[in-house]
Amino acid sequence: QLAESGGGLVQPGGSLRLSCTASGFGFAYVSIGWFRQAPGNNAREAVASIASTGYYIEYHDSVNGRFTISRDNPRNTAYLEMNNLKLEDTGIYYCAADAFLNNWQNADEYDFWGQGTQVTVSA
Repeated sequence: QLAESGGGLVQPGGSLRLSCTASGFGFAYVSIGWFRQAPGNNAREAVASIASTGYYIEYHDSVNGRFTISRDNPRNTAYLEMNNLKLEDTGIYYCAADAFLNNWQNADEYDFWGQGTQVTVSA
């Protein structure tokens, strides 16, 4: 299981830190991806991913330089630090896990998903 936390309401330019805590499987052996679903959009957009070791990291162009993904394997937790938030960052943020990830942006490849946490950026 995966459980996200840390969402909330923030003004443009503000910051939030999301957490994704895992249980019931070997967290240290999976890649973690963060996705978001914008209001009125059924598709989940890949935001960032981090490999099991933490050495390989990917970002969507729209968040590169503003968001930072990290993980703490002994704590079974991954993080998404979000800075300089924009209105278009609003959405439900999900974390996902997969042990044999090929394309980090392909939501269908991930085996485990959390329930999501709402992030709202509004003035």
